[in-house]
Amino acid sequence: MDTTETKRNRDYYTIDIIHIVKTLWKHIWLIIVSAIVGAVIGFSCANFLIAPTYSSSVLLYVNNTSFSLGNTDFSISSSQISAAQSLVKTYTVILDNRTTYERVIQKSGVSYTPTQLAKMVQAGAVNGTEIMEVTVTSADPYEAALIANCIAEVLPHRISEIIEGASMEVVDTAEPNLKKIAPSVTKYTMIGLVLGALIASAVWAVVALIDDTIHDEEYILQNYSFPVLAKIPDLSADDSGRYDYRAYRSGRHCGSYGYDQSHVKSSDRRLSE
Repeated sequence: MDTTETKRNRDYYTIDIIHIVKTLWKHIWLIIVSAIVGAVIGFSCANFLIAPTYSSSVLLYVNNTSFSLGNTDFSISSSQISAAQSLVKTYTVILDNRTTYERVIQKSGVSYTPTQLAKMVQAGAVNGTEIMEVTVTSADPYEAALIANCIAEVLPHRISEIIEGASMEVVDTAEPNLKKIAPSVTKYTMIGLVLGALIASAVWAVVALIDDTIHDEEYILQNYSFPVLAKIPDLSADDSGRYDYRAYRSGRHCGSYGYDQSHVKSSDRRLSE
């Protein structure tokens, strides 16, 4: 019949954190190697497997219908600036529609659909000002600059057709930017490094959890209700062929089992007899 202690041990499983930590430390070199392999894989993916992307931007100034930059006899109030800032949101909506993108595609000669082009374009106000920035992302830096400049030509005409008296001025045209914005080699390398270390650590942690080997008497005392009656000493020989004296001393009563006790003191041998 099962005792209460045995039943209680079957009801739950105690995780030995110290044993897991010791196992991880014992295999720390494998974890480091796995981290290095993961970093190499991340570096290789960023450089050779993932296509790089480039971006190019154009800046447009939003004119308010209540004033004109050609008139020198006016003062711009804060309400007029706020109105111009709010127009940036309106112009962004006008940009982000099928008709505008179709005109941009026709003018630039690219082979994208309006939906595909919409995913490549981002627009918004610069730091809450009345300056509108349109950024185009593409796998070709020259194509990105071409599309951005075509938007700068098409969007003012498109806006003037919808909003009476509204206009936009080009502040800065787009130039090809040969520095890729993605993927980030450093980011992918660090992700690979961390994932490699985590995966290796998780594997050895699982190995430690499923390991039911009895490593010391503490394991028996913590998991079972059985007392420890004796310990078998380590009688392995060293490189010189001599046995550890302390091991024999602790196990001197084991002489009847055929162990060589030639290195044990005579007093201990007499005790053994």
